[in-house]
Amino acid sequence: MVTFKTRTHSRLLSNILYWIDKNRWLLIALLAGLVLNLIPTPGDISEPGWRTLSIAVMVLILIVSEALPLAGVALFIAVAQVVMGIADSAMVASTFMSDAVFFIMGSLMLAAAIIHQGLDARLALGIIRITGNKTSRIMIGLLVISAILSSFIGSHTVVAMLLPVGMTLVRYTATDKKQTVNLSALLLFSIAYGATIGSVGTPSGGARNAIILGYWQDLNITEIDYLAWMKYVYPLLILELPFAVLVLRWVFKPEYNNLDSAVRKLKVKVAHSGIMTGQQKLSVFFFLLTFLGWITLSQRLGLGIIAIAGVLLYLAFGLVSWDDINRNTNWGVVLLFAAAISLGVQMRRTGTALWVADNLIGLTGDMMAASMPLRDAFIMIITTTMANTLSAAATVAILGPININLGGDPVTAGFITAISSAFGYFTATAAPATMIIYSSGMVRSKQFLRAGWRMGLVSMALLMLVTMLYWPMIR
Repeated sequence: MVTFKTRTHSRLLSNILYWIDKNRWLLIALLAGLVLNLIPTPGDISEPGWRTLSIAVMVLILIVSEALPLAGVALFIAVAQVVMGIADSAMVASTFMSDAVFFIMGSLMLAAAIIHQGLDARLALGIIRITGNKTSRIMIGLLVISAILSSFIGSHTVVAMLLPVGMTLVRYTATDKKQTVNLSALLLFSIAYGATIGSVGTPSGGARNAIILGYWQDLNITEIDYLAWMKYVYPLLILELPFAVLVLRWVFKPEYNNLDSAVRKLKVKVAHSGIMTGQQKLSVFFFLLTFLGWITLSQRLGLGIIAIAGVLLYLAFGLVSWDDINRNTNWGVVLLFAAAISLGVQMRRTGTALWVADNLIGLTGDMMAASMPLRDAFIMIITTTMANTLSAAATVAILGPININLGGDPVTAGFITAISSAFGYFTATAAPATMIIYSSGMVRSKQFLRAGWRMGLVSMALLMLVTMLYWPMIR
C-alpha cells in the first residue's frame, strides 16, 4: 500500500514537473505580469496604463516564445483586459472589430476564392515566364514585383494578391510540408519583405506616410509633394532590395534550387484546364473590381468593407462555396489581428504608448541636442521598437509629433519616423504583410525573428547612410 502511494505521488510529481517544463515560458510571462502589477505604479502613468503595459510585456513573451498558439494569445489579450480592469467587456468587444479586421478577413477569403478557381496557378505561371525556373530568380521576382506594387497601393493588398502564387509554387514542389520548410519561408517572406520595403516608396503606399504629410502641413512645410517624397525615399527602397535577397537566402537556404517539377505541374494543370472558363474570367473581373475599389473608394467606404463586398460577389455568383472559404481561411490569424488592434487601442487610450515614448526620450538627456546623427538614430530605434508592438500607423500617430519636435530638421525627422515605422520584421504580428503570410500556415512565428533582426539591422544601417549622405545633397 505504501509502495502504491509512493509510486502515485512520484508519478504526480513527475507530471507536474513535466507540465512546468513544457509551459515554462507561459509561467515566465505570467510571472513578469505579476511582478509589474505588484510593484508601485510610477506617478506619471495611470494605473490602467501600467496594467496595459504589463499585458503588452506578457503578450510579447508569449508571441516570441510560442508558449501559446497565436489564437490563444488573442484570447489572452481579451480576457486580460477585462480581468485586470482596463476596460469592460463591451468596450473590449468593440475594439476587436474594425475595418482593418474586415480587410484582413476579406483578403484571406478572397485568396481562398482565387485558389478555388485555379487562378493562382495561372498567375504563378505568368510570373515564372518572366523569372525562369530557378528558385533564386523566382524569389527575386516576387520581391521586386511586391515592392513596386506596394509603393502605390497598400502592402496588405499586394500580399493578399501574391500569397496564392507563393503557396501554389510550394504546394506543387512537394506535398510534404517538412520537405519545403525553407522554400516556403523564402518565397513567402520575399512577398512580405518586398511589400514592406516598398510601402514607404510614395505617399500612397501606406497610412503612415499620409500622417507625416499632415504633420508637415500643420507646420506649413509644403515642399514635400508626391514626386519629392519619391526622390527622398525611392533610392533607399532600391538599396534595401538586394540586401533583402542576401538576408533571406542566408537564413532560409531552400531545399530546391530549381522548381522544374513545380513548373511542369503548373503547365500541365493550366494546359488541362484549357482556356479560361467563363467563371474564371468572372473571378478575375470581380478581383479587379475589388482591387479598383481599394484604390479609389477606400477613403469613403474603407478597405475592409470593399474586401467583404468582393467576397460577397464571389458567393452570390456561385464562384466559391462558403464551405471552401471556411475550410481555407485561417480564422485564428483574424482573431489575433483583432486582438493586436484592441491592445493598441488600449495603449493609446490609457496613455501607455505616450508614457513609454516620453520616458525613452527622457533617458537620452542632452545627447540628441548635441548630435543630429544621435537624434536621428534615436528616432529610428524608438520608432522601429514601437512599430513592432503597435501598428505602423498608430506608431507614427503617437511618435510623429514628438519626433518632429525634438529639434533639428522636421523633414528629416518626419521621413525617419515614416520609414522606420515600416521595419516591422521581427514578429508575425508586426505588420499586416507578415500576418497575412503567417495565415498560410506555411511559416512559423520563430522564423520571423530569425530573419527579422538581420533585416531590421540592415534597414536601419541603410537608413542612417541615406540620412547622412544622400538627403543633405538634395535639400
